[in-house]
Amino acid sequence: MPHFPPFLLHSSSLLPRPSSHSASTSLGVPSCCYERGLDQEIHGIAASSSSVFSGDCSKVRSQNFKYDAFIGVNIGTDLSDMPHPTQVVALLKAQQIRHVRLYNADRAMLLALANTGIKVAVSLPNEQLLGIGQSNSTAANWVSQNVIAHYPATNITTICVGSEVLNTLPNAAPVLINALRFIHSALVASNLDSQIKVSTPLSSSIILDSFPPSQAFFNHSWNPVLVPMLKFLQSTGSFLMLNIYPYYDYMQSNGVIPLDYALFKPLPANKEAVDANTLLHYSNVFDAMVDAAYFAMAYLNSTNVPVLVTESGWPSKGDSNEPDASLDNANTYNSNLIRLVLNKTGTPKHPGIAVSTYIYELYNEDTKPGPLSEKNWGLFDANGVPVYTLRLTDSGSVLANDTTNQTYCTAREGADSKMLQAALDWACGPGKVDCSALLQGQPCYEPDTVAAHANYAFDSYYHMMGKGSETCDFNGVAAITTTNPSHDSCLFLGSGGKNGTTYLNSTAPAMNSTSSGSSGLYYYGGAFTSAIIVIRVLVWSSLLLY
Repeated sequence: MPHFPPFLLHSSSLLPRPSSHSASTSLGVPSCCYERGLDQEIHGIAASSSSVFSGDCSKVRSQNFKYDAFIGVNIGTDLSDMPHPTQVVALLKAQQIRHVRLYNADRAMLLALANTGIKVAVSLPNEQLLGIGQSNSTAANWVSQNVIAHYPATNITTICVGSEVLNTLPNAAPVLINALRFIHSALVASNLDSQIKVSTPLSSSIILDSFPPSQAFFNHSWNPVLVPMLKFLQSTGSFLMLNIYPYYDYMQSNGVIPLDYALFKPLPANKEAVDANTLLHYSNVFDAMVDAAYFAMAYLNSTNVPVLVTESGWPSKGDSNEPDASLDNANTYNSNLIRLVLNKTGTPKHPGIAVSTYIYELYNEDTKPGPLSEKNWGLFDANGVPVYTLRLTDSGSVLANDTTNQTYCTAREGADSKMLQAALDWACGPGKVDCSALLQGQPCYEPDTVAAHANYAFDSYYHMMGKGSETCDFNGVAAITTTNPSHDSCLFLGSGGKNGTTYLNSTAPAMNSTSSGSSGLYYYGGAFTSAIIVIRVLVWSSLLLY
């Protein structure tokens, strides 16, 4: 983890600059570029481009880093009831999430993402790294099976080779560069190297003395790996992937880092951290870590590799010794992070150059080992219900998980009762909706009519599938409405309430499909048939567990 000194940095004297600064004046570089720590990057640009240095430092930056900023999400799978890939994709579409990172190259997920336009970063897991890094043919086979087989229907844009390998699997570090090169060579052979970039996510903890950022450097013991890695990233037009967790920086700082500084909360100028070498002001941990990465790369003579943050977030719940893992703090951090990226604020070192970021993560992962906070980084629970409502403005429809314009799926007025019954049977059977709230004595049993019960089942399925318009049809007997159908103690999912419903985790049927064997299995009509429902649900559960 990065080391932050006490915050009394305004009184620090300006440290002497390296002698290399004086040599660059022949380029006609404006002094502002030195004060902002851009001088090392300028050396990487041809001196013949003298017009670039007409007093505008932003032109220097933009020549190096040109790519569209985006917010994506990581999709972990350590859930006891992991949604089916079609449900995951439905949620992504409903939330207008256009970038995702997978921790593997799961075939079912890649098939579900096909023809959606969602940009996908696939991962080669750490356990496969040694084999890939020792065999060009093994790497080629992996790319063939996990990338080429799905591209271009599935819009794979990035391959993450391992994850935090230097920290978690150091014995594989010697083959990491070979793995990157072999994977890239396989893409070149298929003429996909310009469409799909290759890199490896690193932990920010490999950056030492990260404050002030201008003095940051990578752990020297990893230089034999990092130097050729940065050359590879630069030559292939790829990114330095970095996992940044201000939550852990804050927790491990023993009070040195203020909570507001970790959460992007506005700070008065006299409370901001100041880099004594560059006089740059830092109002949050995230920006300081990103700039520390840029300076650490420059220390190794790599000056035009952009940073891509592959993981960042904040937990919404923790153990008793983790009081700052809270709903409010998680909401504050992620809302501010999204706003920072999409507004293209950039960092103090590179203002206006946004740092694209994948939020960690889409779902709470309840089976993850470790403290309670490890299980509560998600934006949504397994049912696709927001853990909290992000406080977003001017961010478009990305992650618009608020309920201010909520929609529901209910039975069409005047729909044929037999068709309604068949659709209800399907929703509570193959559709995998937990209809236990419709049992006698439960909150949604009354009124005991097919239409009323269909409203609940249809709406539950609609929300389970991410509120895609195509998931509210049921052969023409259902329609989307903005009227909340909740009544008495029966709370529908879209209303923000829950009746203890869960969804059976199994292969979900195709949307709006029919099942020849479903009709009659879950027939509703009173206490007796409600008991049949329980039996059928138990049967489905036992089959799934088996």
